[in-house]
Amino acid sequence: MNKTVNPKDLTSDDDNGPLYVARKKVYPQSVSGTFRRIKWGLMAVCLGIYYFLPFVRWNRGLGAPDQAVLIDLPNSRFYFFFIELWPQEVYYFTGLLIVAAVALFLMNSVGGRIWCGYLCPQTVWTDVFYAVERLIEGDRRERMKKDKSSDPMKLERISEIVLKHSIWLMIAWWTGGAWVLYFYDAPTLVKELVTFQGPMIAYIWIGILTATTYLLAGYMREQVCTYMCPWPRIQAALTDEWALNVTYRYDRGEKRTSVKKAAELRALGEQVGDCVDCYQCVAVCPTGIDIRNGPQLECIQCGLCIDACDNVMTKIGRPKRLIGYDNDINIHRRQEGKAPIYKIVRARTVAYSAIIAAVGGFMIYTLATRSLLDVNVLHDRNPVAVKLSDGSIRNAYTVRLLNKSGYDRVIAIDASGPANLTIHVVGADSVTPDRPMIVIPRDSTSELRLLVTAPAESNPEKSIPVRFHVTDIGLGEAASATDNFVAP
Repeated sequence: MNKTVNPKDLTSDDDNGPLYVARKKVYPQSVSGTFRRIKWGLMAVCLGIYYFLPFVRWNRGLGAPDQAVLIDLPNSRFYFFFIELWPQEVYYFTGLLIVAAVALFLMNSVGGRIWCGYLCPQTVWTDVFYAVERLIEGDRRERMKKDKSSDPMKLERISEIVLKHSIWLMIAWWTGGAWVLYFYDAPTLVKELVTFQGPMIAYIWIGILTATTYLLAGYMREQVCTYMCPWPRIQAALTDEWALNVTYRYDRGEKRTSVKKAAELRALGEQVGDCVDCYQCVAVCPTGIDIRNGPQLECIQCGLCIDACDNVMTKIGRPKRLIGYDNDINIHRRQEGKAPIYKIVRARTVAYSAIIAAVGGFMIYTLATRSLLDVNVLHDRNPVAVKLSDGSIRNAYTVRLLNKSGYDRVIAIDASGPANLTIHVVGADSVTPDRPMIVIPRDSTSELRLLVTAPAESNPEKSIPVRFHVTDIGLGEAASATDNFVAP
């Protein structure tokens, strides 16, 4: 027999607990080593490119912007050194997104979350903020001691906090300022911003990016990686057993004991691990986890625990890489007395590399062979055709000519379709009426209204294709477009 249950009776001991785990502040310790140097180097390169690239100049000719990388929204142009993209070429950005996504998959297949550990903007700027914090407040122990001080309002402590946050805000402000420089001539905009004559939208975006950088890198830090970023969840679904992740080699590290105890046990011929439970791998971790507990969502694969462990192993005279980029397959092989195997080249990585090469190669080919002259044609809808008094038929078209080059062009317009047709450009005089010639300014579009007339003796009885040809009479470069010539 069914019994009615009161919902109030459905309680447990955990009902009054918090909905999520409260944050435990992380105090990463500084460390030196191979991976720390790699991170410093990549950080310098990434920040150097981001902050200073807007000031790099590139000569594109008279009247053209000379900023190497520029997103020119008012004129709908994107400039990247010698490349200029128009709105009609948005497919190149689609290709770049595909290449970027697949490159991220390839990184994951080879070395886990190496993007997160070395190149992610959140990691890079958080590292910078940590460096400032250590410089002013000291390393891990000093910062922990100061935060737990019974008298936090000392003048010296207040001055440290004010100085730290001032530098953080300056870095955050520079970050926001550098971003807007990609959308306007950098030297000009800097002058306008300093003299408070810049556009309001620039100040708004600088304020937004200053605030987000300050909050994300100064306060939220590892919380962004753990809770806000979707990549840890996606990465777990994309990885496989051969991917190299930062791994504690428990086949070598267990069982754990102190240095002194380990020496005594080895002297007695007993098996003992190399891990001395020093917790240095935990102390340097920017997310505060213990890598010895196995793969964890919070781990960003930065390799700093490898450096910390290597330093300890060197001091106690044991081999390095107790923690390293490895996988469980190799750990089990070593336990069985077999040599490790590293399969960087496998079906997954080959497929990703092939996709990157195919998409990248196609983009490079189309970019190298694209025409800087283009034409688009649109037939008038009302009326679609007009029969003149002499029996001839006239169709009207709107023709848009695109000159993507850095110089003016003289363009000849031809059409083929109905026999003996004639072309007239409305509002434009030409010395060759049967073959109109139009001047198109550099880096611009020109919209024309064309009247195409077929004489009475060659009137089409039904709609037939008409092809418009435009030719640069100086260079011979040509483009064409097709529409229909309609009978009334």
